[in-house]
Amino acid sequence: MTYIETDQGWFYLAAVMDLYSRRIVGRAMADHLRADLPLAALRMANSAQRLGAGLIRHYDRGVQYASADYRTLMQSVGLRASMGRKGKCYDNAPMESFFHALKTELVHDRHYATRAEATRDIFAYIEAFYNRNSSPSALSARSRWS
Repeated sequence: MTYIETDQGWFYLAAVMDLYSRRIVGRAMADHLRADLPLAALRMANSAQRLGAGLIRHYDRGVQYASADYRTLMQSVGLRASMGRKGKCYDNAPMESFFHALKTELVHDRHYATRAEATRDIFAYIEAFYNRNSSPSALSARSRWS
């Protein structure tokens, strides 16, 4: 999960990446960091991709991912859990790379008066730009999104 500043206060984004395609297949945005935020992103990923038994879901050590509801959904879908090791930032490097790209290519150049403005921009960035250019070779050669 990452955060975005708006005049209305902090705004949070949870995302699920398919590591094979490097596409964001699930996302959720809210004004809180409660467990239902990453749960909504995982539900979206499952609806979009029909996640299957045996797939591995990697996540960081955030308390939201350890919630009973999150673990129950993972179990019902058949996902295997992979939690990052304490102090090992590289375990979650693909997601951190996405969040860095989002912030440097979009968020840091914008001023958001409302969370609704941030939602529209982030949705457009993910769906119209990032997911269409998300292969590793495309990302290394891409130009700045604006």
